Amino acid sequence: MRVEYLGTKGTWREVADSANTTIHKDAGTKEPSSQWKRKMLLCEHSPIRQIFIKCKWYDLKSWVSVHFVRHKIGIEHWVRTQRVDRTGINRDELPQGNEVEHEILADVQAIINISRKRLCNQASKETRDAWQAVLDSLKEEQPELYNVCVPDCIYRGWCYEYKSCGYHQTPQFQDRLKKYREGIND
Repeated sequence: MRVEYLGTKGTWREVADSANTTIHKDAGTKEPSSQWKRKMLLCEHSPIRQIFIKCKWYDLKSWVSVHFVRHKIGIEHWVRTQRVDRTGINRDELPQGNEVEHEILADVQAIINISRKRLCNQASKETRDAWQAVLDSLKEEQPELYNVCVPDCIYRGWCYEYKSCGYHQTPQFQDRLKKYREGIND
């Protein structure tokens, strides 16, 4: 399985201008700082939904693809068809491990939300790895977004799962939580 980052639609300048509109200020001219972007992402203010990330998985297991298509808010999915009239293969005979191509276009709010569920240790390893590959593919272009994409236990500061993996009781959890919260109130 591999992921290709297909680009970003929308700019941080547009996000900043919309944020200024909401607080009755004029549009600015300078590019927002990395710290400002991080705070906007952590606060999850509505203007962040103007930035869209486009990625595509190749050779993604069909059953893993199903985990992602369950996410519906702020994201669109295009999954390669398995229709017999298009492929010549009876899809009733295809195993769940059959590989598909799966393309997404998601706003950054959706990327944050999906990360909370799909980076959790209760998600399958294959699903975690597939989502981590998406995040890794956009890291260079969107480092602030990459750094706020965390599992729910980090996002909330505790684990709410019925059957916890126990990660929230480790020193590694405390270190990661501290790093995630850095600069929030600066």
